[in-house]
Amino acid sequence: MKIGICGGTFDPFHRGHLEPVLAAREAMRWDRVVYVPARRQPFKLDRESASGFHRFTMAVLATENLDGVFVSTAELDREEISYTVDTLEAMRAEFPDATLDWIIGDDNVEQLGAWKNIDRIFELANFVVLSRNAVAADEGCAFPACVSEASDRPQHGAIVYAHNTTVPVSSTDVRRKIRAGEPIDELVDPRVSRYIHHYRLYREHS
Repeated sequence: MKIGICGGTFDPFHRGHLEPVLAAREAMRWDRVVYVPARRQPFKLDRESASGFHRFTMAVLATENLDGVFVSTAELDREEISYTVDTLEAMRAEFPDATLDWIIGDDNVEQLGAWKNIDRIFELANFVVLSRNAVAADEGCAFPACVSEASDRPQHGAIVYAHNTTVPVSSTDVRRKIRAGEPIDELVDPRVSRYIHHYRLYREHS
């Protein structure tokens, strides 16, 4: 089994979280994709957000009609900062023979050295980089010796670049539009939009 895992705050969940992952799914041959909303990300401790319940629910609404796409409460259930290594330890225990691919954006590659227990992460999973640009595979990569093609990647220990079209949207953009009273239907799933407006989310959040 091959599993793509995408962690993040998803604050809120938008097209940019979903479409690039679905575009990479065929090339990566993922049998399932799992989104893991974070309780608190270590690099975003000072930012307000919607509650974990709301963020989980929005992710479910955006993905519930997609086969093989799931949303996990693993990090929300832990009363602590969300570290990738802890989530992967749990997933490796559940799927000992699977290929685990932790999905990140190309803007995260240069920060990998600062991730908690990065060496252990490479023992548990691969990184799949959703790259906005058709750059050389090892450009800006802190671990160039680990770069692999999707078809040749092992169960863990590799970095794979999956080139795909950029979806020009960020959670910051969505929250800004909500505060300004502007429509967001082109940026998020219609069900997510209705949910946000029903619960009046992000009206006063930064």
